[in-house]
Amino acid sequence: MDNLLDSWTVGQGPVVRVGAAEGVMAALRSAIESGTIPVGTKLESEAMLAQRFGVSRTMVREALRSLGSLGLTATQTGKGTFVIADQAVQDLRLGKYSAHQLMEARPHIEIPAAGLAAQRRSPEDLEGLREILDAMDAEEELSQWVALNSEFHARIARASGNGVFATMQADIEDAMSKQSNTLNQVLDRRKESGAEHHAIFAAIERGSSDEATLAMMLHLQGVEFALETVTAKDSQEI
Repeated sequence: MDNLLDSWTVGQGPVVRVGAAEGVMAALRSAIESGTIPVGTKLESEAMLAQRFGVSRTMVREALRSLGSLGLTATQTGKGTFVIADQAVQDLRLGKYSAHQLMEARPHIEIPAAGLAAQRRSPEDLEGLREILDAMDAEEELSQWVALNSEFHARIARASGNGVFATMQADIEDAMSKQSNTLNQVLDRRKESGAEHHAIFAAIERGSSDEATLAMMLHLQGVEFALETVTAKDSQEI
């Protein structure tokens, strides 16, 4: 397999683009789905892939995480990462929850939480949300943006004043992060998501429960549409 990987990576060169993880993931995914890297292949180590692509090991790790969410690879502790399929799954694997499970549950958690946050938010909550949005607007690194995105949603759940919503939000945070990372590597919607986040914040700042619930609903619909778009592309050989 080493010779196969050597021949595939000849001419690949460094990934020189904003979002190196996206470039690495796209290149590996294309090679796997085309059969250039066949099912059963053990991928090279993170360090070797980082060297071949001219990126950091962190970027490679993010790319491999997304390939795993797509069901193309699986990592075995102490053994490495293996190609297990040449076609992405229709329901992303996000740790203990799937994308389908996540999208079924999120409206029941985040929409009412946003409405309550509009009624109960404190000045500190508003300042915290504003700081998160400013940081997201300026952030170019996907992994950091994803972390800020998780904190934005967690802060709204806490601002609701309902510990059940805050606890439920914390429970799905890892799956949300994996989904956001994968979606934005395949189909970058950070600009659209930013606009949706600002609309949610504006409604919460105004203290309008109805507007906040509507803004959160529209945001979640945008995420669901992106997810459907990605899985639709998966069935068409992108």
